[in-house]
Amino acid sequence: MKRCYGIVGDTLNQIAHAIDRSEIEWVHMRHEEAGAFAAGAEAQLTGNLTACAGSCGPGSLHFINGLYEANRNRAPVIVIASQIARQDLGFESIQEVDFVDVYRGCSVFCEMILTPQQARRKTVAACQAALTRRGVAVLVVPVDVANGASHDEPPYAVHVRRPLVRPCDADLDEIAAILNKSNAIAIYAGAGCAGAHDEVVATAAQLKAPVAHTSRGKDFLEYDNPYNVGMTGVIGGPAGYHAILDCDVLLLLGADFAWRQFYPDRAIIIQIDADPTHIGRRHPVTIGAVGDIKTTLDALLPRLAQHDDNPFLTAHVERHRKDMETAKAEGVSGPDAAISGTYLTKVINKHAAEDALFAADDGTPLVWMLRHIDTGGKRRTFGSLLHGTMADGMPSALGLQKCQPGRQVICLAGDGGFAMLLGDLLTTVQENLPVKIAVYDNGALGFIDIEQKAAGLIPVYTDLKNPNFGEVAKAVGLCGRMVSRQVNSRTPLEPGSRSPTQRCCM
Repeated sequence: MKRCYGIVGDTLNQIAHAIDRSEIEWVHMRHEEAGAFAAGAEAQLTGNLTACAGSCGPGSLHFINGLYEANRNRAPVIVIASQIARQDLGFESIQEVDFVDVYRGCSVFCEMILTPQQARRKTVAACQAALTRRGVAVLVVPVDVANGASHDEPPYAVHVRRPLVRPCDADLDEIAAILNKSNAIAIYAGAGCAGAHDEVVATAAQLKAPVAHTSRGKDFLEYDNPYNVGMTGVIGGPAGYHAILDCDVLLLLGADFAWRQFYPDRAIIIQIDADPTHIGRRHPVTIGAVGDIKTTLDALLPRLAQHDDNPFLTAHVERHRKDMETAKAEGVSGPDAAISGTYLTKVINKHAAEDALFAADDGTPLVWMLRHIDTGGKRRTFGSLLHGTMADGMPSALGLQKCQPGRQVICLAGDGGFAMLLGDLLTTVQENLPVKIAVYDNGALGFIDIEQKAAGLIPVYTDLKNPNFGEVAKAVGLCGRMVSRQVNSRTPLEPGSRSPTQRCCM
């Protein structure tokens, strides 16, 4: 563990001084929720344990939303939630909060250190749970325990060796028999395919099957994949949508896509997932098998017959290619035209570093990132795809930049989400973090506005009266500018005056 994000306070002071004497870097945030988002993003990217720490009562209580985000992303985060003294617990004391009860729903481990004698053992158990069960581990530490003398304990240590897991030979033979006699096969692959890009593509080549991917699977499957047909669902495209709905056999690989209406009703569905609780929980499946995707496909591929090119594959791949060409051709409507969010995202995509990290706020910036940012196998994209929370973009970018100081980090921020945790814009200055922030300023909660219109409603309570975010950036010590118009083709993003049209601040 290299970093701990948080805000100090009375019950945390001894722990903070201990961290200061250690090799762990303390990252001083302005809001605990932002600290949890930052820690979760770092842990999700690196796979390494990352920490948050806060004071008793309302201090550590602020972590809750960011911890739900981290736990749903299977990010190994450990939380030190300091607590009032043990003798005052159970009497509705000032700042007393039952953190074990609060955090139980967003953690894989949640315990109070009851005595100094068990501190090491419970800390090791928390770290092991976070790293092996992939999620948030919470240690509640009463202040009198934190202030107590340390004790000699047995040398408990963390062990995180991971086994190789795949279905048994009989299950693999049964899966192969179905796939070998089928032609209209589609693959739907998710984030569980991380590290298995080549095996998924090889399977698609063997089966001549189009590959649709979930939004969380984008980074791992979209690039160098001639069988890619994009996403399905509300924010997907027609090629992925029809490939899945029209297939005869659907091979689900590490995908836990939640919306049942986008699964086929008449196809044979074969699901392979490392988590047995994912099998068949979104839609009934014909065969469900537990296994790591890379290990399982390595064992399955020799059992698969080579399929021939077929109209099912050709039609969906070609449709996706044409859709991508049309999307990339979008420009502005003319001189002095307003800048659309999709066009801005494409400009950023064009000029960003080939290994840039992107963090987007939930809503339209997240949709535009998923649709218009090309990852190429080196970039990564981060958004609240399982928790669906606002305000995660900018603090996630801080965590990404902190753990990858030599890498370009770009935040695609919505004006609503950005304003919610605006105070941690100061953290970018205090911690000297060179994140690039583009605020999509349309003066509205844009995605909510669209949802209300789609439901046949006149939008209400979605309007935002925003400041000039470029001037806000300057006020806190950053470089900032407002861009509101496309002036000409040579200067695609020139500064302009404020207007009620789409603007961005950088």
